[in-house]
Amino acid sequence: KGNGMIGNIYSMGLALQALDATRKFYAPRKWNCAQALSVVSAHDYQQPTAIAQVLPALVGRSYLDVAGLDCTATKDMSPNQQLPLSPVLGTHGIPRAPIQVHYSITNTLQGKHFHYSTSVTVPSGSTLLQVLEVAAEENPQTFSFQTEQTSWGTYVTSIHGLAASTEDRTYWQFLSAGDALQEGVGIYKPHNGEHIQAIFSTY
Repeated sequence: KGNGMIGNIYSMGLALQALDATRKFYAPRKWNCAQALSVVSAHDYQQPTAIAQVLPALVGRSYLDVAGLDCTATKDMSPNQQLPLSPVLGTHGIPRAPIQVHYSITNTLQGKHFHYSTSVTVPSGSTLLQVLEVAAEENPQTFSFQTEQTSWGTYVTSIHGLAASTEDRTYWQFLSAGDALQEGVGIYKPHNGEHIQAIFSTY
């Protein structure tokens, strides 16, 4: 893409590694390494898998360099444990201001079509997953959902009883203002008044 993005923000790590490792042998067209690295540097990665894939590119290496690492020289660099932030209280224990998020679910792909909308109130700084949880608590018959944990974070597998399927190549796609979210439901933090759409889609 013209802004330095290769695929999406989560494909960037491996794409940068591959392009850097093969630049001497495979160059179908020029690519702006500095621009791509600036895209990666500006993003707040939080999933361990995404961080593990992007870090080698940031230090000018790739997974191919792992075989030559000298691990005996590595010091214990385990980070300090931090207490998780409260979903209701911000730093210094001050209550977070409430925000309203509009949330809709749509299926025009399979079975009986449906479209439902709601507005939920959550503390500012809440993740999209917390928005889904509040919607499901307030109206479980309509907004119930199921998730599974993956190495990329929480993945929504089913909404309103309609499950995604690898055989049918279907999934629940989350959008804001018509654009697909670049972060998962466990990471993305909606802003006040934002409209989040969950659309049953195919790939």
